[in-house]
Amino acid sequence: MTHVHAFPEGASPGSLPGAGPLTWPTGFRAYTGHGGLRAHGDDISIVASDRPAVSAAVFTQSLFAGPAVVLSRTHAAGQRLRAVTTLAQNANVATGRQGHENAAEVVRRVAAIAQVPDDEILIGSTGVIGRPLPMDTIRAHFDTAAEPGLAAFTAAPLDVARAMMTTDTRPKTAERTVGQARIVGVAKGVGMLEPNMATMLAYLVTDAELTPADLDTALRTAVDRTFNCLSVDTDTSTSDTVAVIANGAAGPVDPAAFAAALADLCLDLTLQLARDGEGATKLLRVTVTGGRDHAQAKRIAKSVVNSPLVKTAVHGADPNWGRVVMAIGKNTDDTDIVPGNVTVRFGDVEVYPEEPEPGTLDTLAAIMRRPQVDIGITLGIAEGEAAVYGCDLSAGYVRVNADYTS
Repeated sequence: MTHVHAFPEGASPGSLPGAGPLTWPTGFRAYTGHGGLRAHGDDISIVASDRPAVSAAVFTQSLFAGPAVVLSRTHAAGQRLRAVTTLAQNANVATGRQGHENAAEVVRRVAAIAQVPDDEILIGSTGVIGRPLPMDTIRAHFDTAAEPGLAAFTAAPLDVARAMMTTDTRPKTAERTVGQARIVGVAKGVGMLEPNMATMLAYLVTDAELTPADLDTALRTAVDRTFNCLSVDTDTSTSDTVAVIANGAAGPVDPAAFAAALADLCLDLTLQLARDGEGATKLLRVTVTGGRDHAQAKRIAKSVVNSPLVKTAVHGADPNWGRVVMAIGKNTDDTDIVPGNVTVRFGDVEVYPEEPEPGTLDTLAAIMRRPQVDIGITLGIAEGEAAVYGCDLSAGYVRVNADYTS
């Protein structure tokens, strides 16, 4: 099984992994199996370290955060996570007290198999909201599928990424190196993506040796500039989780170099998620410069990438730049934005404030037909900048979500 890497533009060649099947960093192993959550294919996964580790994690801020998130927040607070398990196709959200008891039981069973303390396990659950977990089939699976210990853990990162999928059309993995250490990430998510602290499910494991503080800083910085700059449909999930586990097997690394490699890997996964947005046919990147600060630049960029009118224009390759200025202008609290100081570009062609020559429209339409459409905005205020990522809006998105539970 060959892993195909997808890298962001401008990635440093020195940070990219070698060819060949993707494997786990030293000391990590994984298991996948079919627990009856979906009709066919693996739907339960476990990734575990064979030695103690340090960790960092961020979670959804949804008021309806699921039992998996509630329990994982408690476990993650100790920054000693050593394993993560995921149940796909069922979010176990809005399922009452029983949902919390079921999540805790899954953790206990995984702890017994991985031989890891309960409070060092993170649990993720993703899929349909409002349906109880099928605990009878899950119990039967755990009773028969795996013996205690990690010897039977033979799943590759690609296997785990596939077992995590719901409406994803392809698995998402990435790898970076830093010094003698490696970082491997797996992620899932194609819809209900408009993050607040985290987005979708993404698990990052490394054999680098770092302090909990350095690991936490690296993760939060990376998430803010990557996963939190991703939007497919403006809807925040009840289950979003991003976590990193470092077991130190490869020895210490420079914290700054690690942070850079982690951010690069997270951007890689972010772009894969955006390209695989539900019904997506194009990647959309909106870059804002000249903002009052990063926060303003990010807010304006999100207004554009989230606009249904902009997203449908991108889908139809219609260079309707009026929709972009509309999306900027609806931020009525940003009174320091002066229309006369703003410029808008499609690709490298400026469309505002000077309207393009008539013959330029064909060039703009060709830009809009590309698999990646770049919209650039300069606000002309100060030095704040941000780039956000999304996708077009097609009839396929409607179809996927209209039929999701039926």
